[in-house]
Amino acid sequence: MSFTMTDTHLPDPVTQSEFYAGIPAKRLLAWIVDVCLIGVMTAIVATLPLFIGWFFFPLIFLVLSFIYRVSTITSGSATWGMRLFNIELRNREGQPLDGSEAVLHTLGYMVAAAFFLPQLASLAMIAISPKCQALHDHLCGTAAINKPQRY
Repeated sequence: MSFTMTDTHLPDPVTQSEFYAGIPAKRLLAWIVDVCLIGVMTAIVATLPLFIGWFFFPLIFLVLSFIYRVSTITSGSATWGMRLFNIELRNREGQPLDGSEAVLHTLGYMVAAAFFLPQLASLAMIAISPKCQALHDHLCGTAAINKPQRY
């Protein structure tokens, strides 16, 4: 499976299906890892000011989640959970996400995750769309793919 960085589009799910093989399961596992990491970071931050932060746990979780996702996606086009499962996000040109795209992708994810119907639609879209894209992926023009091997 090779994908040259000079390509101007996302891999085709029909002719290059190996880029999308197993993506729904990998995204779920990566999400679980990311939520656990953010939860641990939140517990540490909430404990630092003499446990007062525990009263604001959901707010601290939300802020740390945003910072974590934007910073990791900007630095490597994937969160640490995604990197663990060898997947990364690409924009509609097939390139890694930059800072502004990471912010938009994260905002889209957080809005969809905050409401039941958009989250349900995202899960269904990951399961049935050819590129395994969630609702926020479709809106941002991004896709999660198996990390290309560079030769």
